[in-house]
Amino acid sequence: MSSPSIVWFRKDLRVSDNPALHAAVVRGEPILCLFILDLQTEGALPVGGAAAWWLHHSLSRLSDAIAKLGGQFVLRSGNPQDILPSVAEEISAGAVLWNRCYEPQAIARDKELKSALTESGIEATSFNGSLLREPWEVRTKAGGPYGVFTPFWKAECALGDPDSPLPAPTSLKNSVHTVEGDALEAWNLLPTQPDWAFEFKESWEPGEAGARTRLTDFLDAIVQSYSETRNIPAVHGTSRLSPHLAFGELSPREIWHLSLDEARRSPAKEKGIWSFLREIGWRDFNHNLLFNNPDIPVTNYNAKFNAFPWQENTQAFTAWCRGNTGYPMVDAGMRELWRTGFMHNRVRMVVASFLVKHLLIDWRAGEAWFRDTLLDADLANNTTNWQWVAGCGADAAPYFRIFNPIGQGGKFDPEGEYVRHWVPEIASLPNKYLMKPWEAPDDLLRQAGIVLGETYPHPLVDHATARIRALAAYEEVKGAA
Repeated sequence: MSSPSIVWFRKDLRVSDNPALHAAVVRGEPILCLFILDLQTEGALPVGGAAAWWLHHSLSRLSDAIAKLGGQFVLRSGNPQDILPSVAEEISAGAVLWNRCYEPQAIARDKELKSALTESGIEATSFNGSLLREPWEVRTKAGGPYGVFTPFWKAECALGDPDSPLPAPTSLKNSVHTVEGDALEAWNLLPTQPDWAFEFKESWEPGEAGARTRLTDFLDAIVQSYSETRNIPAVHGTSRLSPHLAFGELSPREIWHLSLDEARRSPAKEKGIWSFLREIGWRDFNHNLLFNNPDIPVTNYNAKFNAFPWQENTQAFTAWCRGNTGYPMVDAGMRELWRTGFMHNRVRMVVASFLVKHLLIDWRAGEAWFRDTLLDADLANNTTNWQWVAGCGADAAPYFRIFNPIGQGGKFDPEGEYVRHWVPEIASLPNKYLMKPWEAPDDLLRQAGIVLGETYPHPLVDHATARIRALAAYEEVKGAA
């Protein structure tokens, strides 16, 4: 009598290099592929409205891929601690297999599930399907976790290449086909009234095939100049793989091996490839931070910032969210985010710094907005990167490093292509005034059809004044400490 395997898909929506799926195939028993829409566990998918759009399409693509292999993909919604034991009993499962998540609530849930399943006589096994290395594998000489990225990265690289990617199954015909599930459309993951995500499909192709195409295009045409162009938002100079990684449509170790294969074939690309792989290492570092500091999504990594005098300013926060701060580089980024579900990484740093240092608004408010609007929203990356910019995180930028949105625009968007695309109402201004339209002469503003305060807002704050205020707030923190 067979004892089927349940493969519980989570943040690993792919068939290639999927350790849990591979182990189920090796086990040789009928397989049930299962996804549970868990809206209760922090860090579970989806995390926000934009991510829900991606999830819908990613699940649809995965269902098609599993069907082509002869299998069935079952969808259920609810609490996995209720659903998994129930489904296991329904099909007399002998094993439940999954790839690990590293969010605190997910870890606690999975431990309880593993214990409950084991007590019921069901094998429960988890695997690393999301990181180059497990958080407990990269340790200091003293055996503790790293709090600074560079030594972490050196230590991770010193461990050697991660394991080679596992092959996709050639067939899932020996699968369970008798379990009923939810219809994907019934989950209402797609916005309808209004369809604010209508432009997403112009920029993105969710799913494993889309991820692979994105990586191939990057390695073919972009990576050689990646070190030079990765900070230029008007140029397609980055991989744009972050949403695919957030949903596990491509594994980090497959990215690693494919990238190094390309470096061996094309030595001229080696510098760019290692610069790119360092960003994959930064992702691992963020997950290590979350794993070893489970309170980091809500508390300051650096406790002295608990005394920081954050200000509540609903009007300023709303203007920031809508891209109406009066600083064109900030506004361009916030509008790109709303329209595409994405923001260039350099601009993310600029808009985050503006919120926490120019406006003195708590980084947690910005993190929550990003979590709802980013397609690549991820608890580890989002919270640790926000804390890094705010100056209260691990290996953080020093607090006194306050990004000047005017200078950042002039440096990284020197011809104004990015700003003109996303802030068209000031597009006709010459470069000299594009990043600071309030300094343009009145006659030039009239010629451009710009009325500050009407067609484009006045700056929310003066940069020099805001900088002095931010540094004074930081002195309060140091005094309290």
